[in-house]
Amino acid sequence: MSDLKLVDVSKSFGAVEILKKVNLDVKAREFIVFVGPSGCGKSTLLRLIAGLEEITSGELIIGGERMNDVDPSHRGLAMVFQSYALYPHMTVEENMGFALKFAGMPKAEIRERVLAAARILNLEPLLARKPKALSGGQRQRVAIGRAIVRQPKVFLFDEPLSNLDAELRVHMRIEIAKLHRRLRVTTIYVTHDQVEAMTLADRIVVLRAGVVEQVGSPLDLYDDPANLFVAGFIGSPKMNLLPAVAVITAAGRTALRLPDLGDTLVVLPDGTPRLDEGRAVTVGIRPEQFSANGSAAFDLTIDIVEHLGGTTFLYARKDAGTAIVVEMKEGRTHKPGDAITVRFDPAALYLFDADGSRIRAGV
Repeated sequence: MSDLKLVDVSKSFGAVEILKKVNLDVKAREFIVFVGPSGCGKSTLLRLIAGLEEITSGELIIGGERMNDVDPSHRGLAMVFQSYALYPHMTVEENMGFALKFAGMPKAEIRERVLAAARILNLEPLLARKPKALSGGQRQRVAIGRAIVRQPKVFLFDEPLSNLDAELRVHMRIEIAKLHRRLRVTTIYVTHDQVEAMTLADRIVVLRAGVVEQVGSPLDLYDDPANLFVAGFIGSPKMNLLPAVAVITAAGRTALRLPDLGDTLVVLPDGTPRLDEGRAVTVGIRPEQFSANGSAAFDLTIDIVEHLGGTTFLYARKDAGTAIVVEMKEGRTHKPGDAITVRFDPAALYLFDADGSRIRAGV
């Protein structure tokens, strides 16, 4: 188990800069998840750590040692890819032990390690099978087992569940969480799936266009996004984001006029940031923050209803304005075309400036 540090790590392919001075400290035994839109650099960053790509500038330090020029096989890492990359002519046992055999390890030690990993992953009954006789989930467990037998300092996962169906993804996500709790090996995991990120990570690294936008625990990022991008990216369904204009009322209170909601005026409570008259901002409110007890309200017309059993999501709007997603626990009777009134607490609103930065009290 090792800590890992990235210091001003950048990566360019010719004139194209993919990663821009990434700084990150990963603690020993921590589970870190990289998320971000396609092309943001998350898989490239993982490949730099693995040694599959060269770092253009900056430093990679693992366990206190600089690793920029160290061969991938000597970095103490094990990587699980999106594709299972199993040898079709080899059995499960042979696939899991191949890297150790290639390294010249004695047969007895290889078998001991393979059997230990197979017990952890419930693969013992499958050791004599070949990949074509395995399900997708079983193949992925073999790929993970192949990494475990190497007893690495750091596990690297590159979207390992994206080829599985929804049910298997849930199962394997739980298995990976159990595996980390059992082995307590430093883990870096790349995914585009927010549920995976929120449920697996000790901390999430949000990337956009090669830049780290925010690092924090899943709930920290959800409850306290640093900027408009993180607010809109973390959460499913995503946060509702609406244009607004600041207004100073006759009583001297700060309020927000919401053009997409028929110029609804929302007076902000004491303690929220003071905004100058006419200042353009973006207002954010999460679907679950609508409640019957809120002091502010507006009327909407439902476009789409998603019944998910215990929860219902209503997609609604005011005239031709921005669509609003409302989460309701008791929404089974609603249908498209219905008029509804939704309420919320103005203190729950997130405010963002024109440049996307978060507006906080005292700013």
